[in-house]
Amino acid sequence: MIAKFWYQKDQTNFEKEEINVIVNSIKNMSKLVISSTSFSEIYNYSDSKKYFYDVVSFDKKAIVSVNANVEVGYDLSKLDIQIDSIAKKIYINNIPKEEINISPNVKYFDLQQSQFNSFSKEELNKINQKSIEKIKNTIELSALKKEAKTRFFEEISKIYQLSAVYGWQVVDKTNTNFFDNYQQPID
Repeated sequence: MIAKFWYQKDQTNFEKEEINVIVNSIKNMSKLVISSTSFSEIYNYSDSKKYFYDVVSFDKKAIVSVNANVEVGYDLSKLDIQIDSIAKKIYINNIPKEEINISPNVKYFDLQQSQFNSFSKEELNKINQKSIEKIKNTIELSALKKEAKTRFFEEISKIYQLSAVYGWQVVDKTNTNFFDNYQQPID
């Protein structure tokens, strides 16, 4: 009987998974995505701890690949427009600032560490943040925001075209001077 139990070892695994999905809030949004771009970068990180007059070294290295989808858009619910139907005028008071949405995909390649110099969770999070900050800096240096703003004004200029058809006048109170290039309809 002991031999039977010894040779007939049935492994029983007890696994438990718990998934909680919580929807905090759902709100209706009026977002206009003007531009969508993808960025890729390779981030190299290395750290060495040296002991005994720099004779003994414990190294750790990480190569991180970051692919990020970047969307530049505008929240149209923040667009401040007033309509005066008696005077047939549309007042554009405020145009919202562009919003940048970054969706990074971070992958670690060649993660090397020694037993005496290993990565902590905080260090890995810091590497993630630095790589995403690098993409944010690249966005600031690129013409992405400027191109998105120009494209947004091209879309908004369609208000001028529609107003001309119906004999309305669009009054720009945004101080952007962008709408100066469009002629107002003649009453």
